[in-house]
Amino acid sequence: MNILAKELNTILEGTIAGRMLSSLGERLYFPKGIIAQSGEAKKLAKTANGTIGMALNGGTLMLLPAVSDNLPQFSADEIAAYAPTAGVEEARRAWKEGLLQKNPSLKAEHCSLPVVVPGLSAGISYTADLFLDSGDTILVSDPCWDNYGLIFADRRDASMREISFFNGTNGLDLDTIDSGIRAAANQGPVRIILNFPNNPSGYSPTLAEADRLTGIIREIAEAGQDVLVICDDAYFGLFYDENINKESLFSRFSGLHERVLAVKIDGPTKEDYVWGLRMGFLTFGSKGMNENHYDALIRKLMGAIRSSVSCSNTPAQYLMLKTLKDPRTAREKENNFFILKQRYEAVKKFIEINDIPPTLKPLPFNSGYFMSFRCIGIEAEKLRQELLNTYGIGTIAIGKNYLRIAFSSIELEKIPGVYKTIYDTATGMGKK
Repeated sequence: MNILAKELNTILEGTIAGRMLSSLGERLYFPKGIIAQSGEAKKLAKTANGTIGMALNGGTLMLLPAVSDNLPQFSADEIAAYAPTAGVEEARRAWKEGLLQKNPSLKAEHCSLPVVVPGLSAGISYTADLFLDSGDTILVSDPCWDNYGLIFADRRDASMREISFFNGTNGLDLDTIDSGIRAAANQGPVRIILNFPNNPSGYSPTLAEADRLTGIIREIAEAGQDVLVICDDAYFGLFYDENINKESLFSRFSGLHERVLAVKIDGPTKEDYVWGLRMGFLTFGSKGMNENHYDALIRKLMGAIRSSVSCSNTPAQYLMLKTLKDPRTAREKENNFFILKQRYEAVKKFIEINDIPPTLKPLPFNSGYFMSFRCIGIEAEKLRQELLNTYGIGTIAIGKNYLRIAFSSIELEKIPGVYKTIYDTATGMGKK
């Protein structure tokens, strides 16, 4: 094992992060190689800097006019320079400031400086690299986003244990969730990913449900078991009902207990409507960790980034900064939110005033981009194909039992017709 990795492991020794590291996580480190040496030279090489593999002329990057002319609001460095491995410092600090504003109960000392990752999927994957070994178990919701299987099971060879989050209730099935977490705790450290607003259900916990979830994790930690809570906050902020817990659960878990390590994965992808920028943030939080611990853990994360993509997209980070500073942004986001809320309300109204086919049962939904039906007596994939091939309506089948509809991408006036077709088709399939 590299001596730098050993040094980081020593710093993390005795912390929840140190105990939860995977074998790969233990081996990861940020090398004192080209990137680190270039960083030193950037500060001190006043005569000439021959460290970094970029081409300059007259002290300026050799940028093609075909590129720069199409990005007139950006400097050459903002367009084409390599970003630091952990991300542009200003972008990282701006995002943390935003986290504190959007989550008033979150304390700055209970979380690290966010690290820029090339998309939220990458952030989840890097977290798995750090904390999941072959044979480890991670708890996921049933239903869940299908990419979890590819990341946790196929890439990391971990075991995914699904917990029925919505089992005959109007909200979270907290008794089943409680039982699932306690069963995992009886076998060793608990690893769980919580995705709210949930994909594919479109549900976020109420304040009371958030309190109960927090209490479950606290009891497990107080009983002496380590808990890793990954907060997949891809759709954060898109809350349509008043009784929703409108802060990330990361705010609760990051300062909950010394035996709880929280990881928040979020970004502007959905929050700021920039899906293709492929930029996200990863933030660590634990009551038992200090700045030195966070720095060591971030250096391990930087090792994962350096050994895969080297660094994240530079112009995406500066575009996010410009967007955050733009006085139009808040109002424009409100307008987009209003449009999405109208679509949500239209779906909700259709379900309330129309008889639901016995072959479909809507999962609870109150936020995000989606809602889903549990298919009863019919296969979701066959329903999807019939809707697509016969009526030209695109939906997503999640396993055999769930059909997901992204109302976020359906125009308001089309929603009643789309859902009537879904109801009629599901009814007809149930009679065959």
